[in-house]
Amino acid sequence: MAGFKAFLMRGNVIDLAVAVVIGAAFTNIVNSVVKGVINPLVGAFGTQDLSSYQSCLKGPCEVDDAGNVVSGIPIMWGTVLSAVLSFLITAAVVYFLMVLPMAKILAKRAAHDKAKEGVQETMEVSELEVLKEIRDHLVAQRGPGTDKGTHSTS
Repeated sequence: MAGFKAFLMRGNVIDLAVAVVIGAAFTNIVNSVVKGVINPLVGAFGTQDLSSYQSCLKGPCEVDDAGNVVSGIPIMWGTVLSAVLSFLITAAVVYFLMVLPMAKILAKRAAHDKAKEGVQETMEVSELEVLKEIRDHLVAQRGPGTDKGTHSTS
């Protein structure tokens, strides 16, 4: 049970769950854009419903009043086109509104962290220089005749 709890509490699982929920909610937005914007644009050149675009592979395609195919083999390329447009719109929105800004934020954070590391290294080097100066000053105070290995009590 502890392993399962650790698995659930990992950041990746929680991030994935949030992504699925946002993706499901975002699907409604994309479908609305396709129905409200893309389909009418396509409708200016033909029919407003992309799913009505089809070709008949074999024989004359006949459909009854219920929408069932009676004869022929229809290829529903309009439905595929609608799905491709939905995917492209979703991918573009996710990239430009989520991925690109997050990449910029992470790049700024990495540059800030790198600059902070540079300041820390400079501080460490300057501390080392100060310690060397103190050592040299103490050695100079002892005089040239004192042994470096022994400590004098003066």
